[in-house]
Amino acid sequence: MILFYIGDTQNKDRDTFHKKVNVGRLRIKHIVQEVNPMYKKILLPTDGSKYAEKAAEHAIWIADRSCAEIIVITVMETSSLVGLPAEDMIIKIKEMLKEEGKLSLEKISKVLLESKDQGICENEVKMSFVTKEGHPADEILKIIKDENVDLVVMGTSGKHGLDRFLLGSVAEKVVRSSTCPVLVVH
Repeated sequence: MILFYIGDTQNKDRDTFHKKVNVGRLRIKHIVQEVNPMYKKILLPTDGSKYAEKAAEHAIWIADRSCAEIIVITVMETSSLVGLPAEDMIIKIKEMLKEEGKLSLEKISKVLLESKDQGICENEVKMSFVTKEGHPADEILKIIKDENVDLVVMGTSGKHGLDRFLLGSVAEKVVRSSTCPVLVVH
């Protein structure tokens, strides 16, 4: 990404070079500076909810402006299946969860296509998809570390009060434990 500055050429950094441009009879000096984007990898956790789709819109916009890659993750919560007595029931439930996760990832692909169609996303945004099994917050935190993620953009479930207290909050745990900035979209 290149930014052009017009102005004083007295301050010469080692990362800056000067370029003269002739415009008619005017001579303008541009300082051209290579700028490193703030975000190179953005993690987008999704559960298929409307909040995850809204978070996807934000992640795509940020990725488009900063030339960042988006890693979309969906996590199948399987800890509640441990106590089930029938193995075939566990297999069927896991298959249903996989299908639900696949649909969540497809929704994000549609959001990207819509962003391109509407002209919101002007550049090519690289997007990869990951499906994990386990506790969502733990898996999100692992991928932040393993992939050197620069930003997490995630939706919140919208739970308040007793629901949030009893069920816990994936977004809250990620915000509290993440090693990178987290943008929570509601």
